[in-house]
Amino acid sequence: MEKILITGASGFIGSFLVEEALRRGFEVWAAVRRSSSREFLTDDRIRFIELNLGSEADLKRQMAGIRFDYVVHAAGVTKCLDMADFHRINTEGTQHLVRALIDLQMPLKRFIYISSLSIMGAIREQQPYTEIRETDTPQPNTAYGQSKLDAERWLDALPADAGEFPYVILRPTGVYGPRERDYFMQVKSIKGHVDFAVGFTRQDITFIYVTDVVQAVFLAMERGRTGRKYLLSDGEVYQSATFSDYVHEELGRPWWIRVTAPIWLLRIVTCCGEYWGRWTKRVTALNNDKFNILRQRNWRCDITPARQELGYEPQVQLREGVRRSVAWYRENGWLSVER
Repeated sequence: MEKILITGASGFIGSFLVEEALRRGFEVWAAVRRSSSREFLTDDRIRFIELNLGSEADLKRQMAGIRFDYVVHAAGVTKCLDMADFHRINTEGTQHLVRALIDLQMPLKRFIYISSLSIMGAIREQQPYTEIRETDTPQPNTAYGQSKLDAERWLDALPADAGEFPYVILRPTGVYGPRERDYFMQVKSIKGHVDFAVGFTRQDITFIYVTDVVQAVFLAMERGRTGRKYLLSDGEVYQSATFSDYVHEELGRPWWIRVTAPIWLLRIVTCCGEYWGRWTKRVTALNNDKFNILRQRNWRCDITPARQELGYEPQVQLREGVRRSVAWYRENGWLSVER
């Protein structure tokens, strides 16, 4: 039986990866922290392993004696109180893991690194918008995007004496679905009768449902070429209000107020959120790094290489994905309790 290690297994995407790996008959090792919730990791076939991505020495000790065939590196952070933590966790954590795997002479068939479309930054912003392509030069405008790009570039620069490390990079756009918490904030806001949008300039947005990310991961394990980087979305382009409209429908069309705020007001809100987070020592979704993501107008991306080389074909478009997500939030009590 082939062994697969999934980092970030207790997270949103990671928990779905674990479920699919079990379905495919892998021996699944779920990398978690001692403090991680295992709410969605209840299958008794899962083998848990605590990994300290902050220490290469600890990683070598923790993985010693285990021979993984595949590693999917989904661990990371999307928001931090200290901007330096993005680099420490997303970049250095990846470096520590890969160095440990190389030093342990792990017989890997594939190492899948889940990066982000955010590495590209605000490019092709002149209307009419055109698709962001893999060949475009990344211009990250967030600490999050920069940390993901730094990890990618480090993988690209691995020395020859490390052998051919079989890595493949996936760059999904905004991932949503059951168990996800950031988009859920918007669902909860609409249930509370307020929809909030930012900016008056046209915004083209892309999405990808979580199970389509999972599909791409397993296709990349089978067919991805070493060093390749694939942009991922559901293949469609939406306007800024589309997600809210679909959520509103699924909630039964409660009365609501739709507020569109200018960019300068968003700047004030995220600055306040940043200082509030630092004062309370709690990470907030509205912070200075998030400001650049929310104000970006063009999220179109070209998924042709993923389709042609991996055989990737999105299965869930936004309307159906929102239906499934809202149904899950309702069935699991998220819409009736404080989360």
